[in-house]
Amino acid sequence: MSPQLKVLLTGSGGQLGQALRASRPEGVELIACGRAELDLADAEACAAAVREHRPDWVLNAGAYTAVDQAEQEPELARVVNAGAPQAFARALAASGGRLLQVSTDFVFNGEQGSPYRPEQAMQPLGVYGSSKAEGEQLARAALPPSDCCVLRTSWVYGPVGRNFCLTMLRLHRLRAEAGQPLAVVADQVGCPTATHTLAAACWAAIAHQASGILHWSDAGAASWYDFAVAIGELGVARGLLQRRAAVLPITTEDYPTPAQRPSYSLLDCSGSRQQLNLPPLHWRAALAEVMATLAGATAEHPA
Repeated sequence: MSPQLKVLLTGSGGQLGQALRASRPEGVELIACGRAELDLADAEACAAAVREHRPDWVLNAGAYTAVDQAEQEPELARVVNAGAPQAFARALAASGGRLLQVSTDFVFNGEQGSPYRPEQAMQPLGVYGSSKAEGEQLARAALPPSDCCVLRTSWVYGPVGRNFCLTMLRLHRLRAEAGQPLAVVADQVGCPTATHTLAAACWAAIAHQASGILHWSDAGAASWYDFAVAIGELGVARGLLQRRAAVLPITTEDYPTPAQRPSYSLLDCSGSRQQLNLPPLHWRAALAEVMATLAGATAEHPA
């Protein structure tokens, strides 16, 4: 990267934001903005941040990610997930900077049964996916093609924040102690993506001055059931759990939620891996690395 590349990061307190801060490359001046510093629901504040800092890149890792709650708060989801990217893009078009917009597999409906390619048409099922799809479109419309990069990812988790991995570790512990099984949906297929590998992809996209649409997830495929089983197994292996709960596969119909989820949302990442020069890491190997991080943190700060 060129010396003192200035990057404005949103969502710096979130799970991806923390991973991006921890892996900041040399030569990057990082302006880290969490909710306290920048309200993504305020389009004028987003534009003002670009005018004030004049970054080379805005890395928009912040978002409204409460998938089910978005069904009750569609306007808030839209202003954060669509209004903020548009505001950043318009301001960057005036200042000459670039945008890296983090997006989601939920822009697809999950009906095709094979990995989605970046160029395929978006068909989101719910408010969250629709708001993210609109954010992609508005950002790309406001910037020259060479100055906007959308990076879609899936099933993000890490050692901090609120995510499926940490929730499952807690539930494994509680259910195992109570002698009760853990029921997890087995008919939704995608790929878990660890925040440390996603952060590496984001920084590589900036280093390569990527544009257009990229797909990034860890390698392989899994259901939520597969993911939950692996979390239990690796949790025991790393000493995070004394024992794991039995995991029972259930269907989506058995676990209704306010928002409909795609039943199959694997992303075709082959072109992105080649463009970013990043080798694939199987999701279970990435999960093992996250578990090692959690085990190290537990050893340093025992409960």
